[in-house]
Amino acid sequence: MMKLAGALLVLFAGTMIGYLQAARFAARPRQIRQLTHALQRLETEIQYGQTPLPEAIGRLAAIVQPPVSALFAEISETLSRADGTTVRECWDRTLRSGWSATSMKKPEMEAMLRLGATLGGSGREDQIKHIRLAMHQLQAEEVSARDEQHRYEKMSRSLGVLGAALVVIIML
Repeated sequence: MMKLAGALLVLFAGTMIGYLQAARFAARPRQIRQLTHALQRLETEIQYGQTPLPEAIGRLAAIVQPPVSALFAEISETLSRADGTTVRECWDRTLRSGWSATSMKKPEMEAMLRLGATLGGSGREDQIKHIRLAMHQLQAEEVSARDEQHRYEKMSRSLGVLGAALVVIIML
């Protein structure tokens, strides 16, 4: 009876690990799309609204879903404090500390870090050019992420179940 209960727990745990990994593959393209949409809104805010950067980034936090919204909310909050932190420092610190909560990978973070280096420190037209460049880079990464999702999502679920089944067979 104990062996059966242990086998069921191992099977359940392995299956859940596979499904969680598959969910990360599915979440990455969605989060990149959210980030691209947020950058489009930021471009609009800078170009037409001429909204101050902390307020514009705060609005971005309101339109995207977690965990991406948490990054923008933290940046906006830090910039609003006016403690002498530059936009670049705040952007870098927040992205580096909060990026692990997202399903996105290093190429997306590097594109966002490059964008953060120019925001608030150059003219409006230059900032818009850098935002568009970051959006193009993110769109290319989204295509790559969708390919990766199609390739590995089903495999992750199957490997979770099959790996757990192998452990159960070895246990018995």
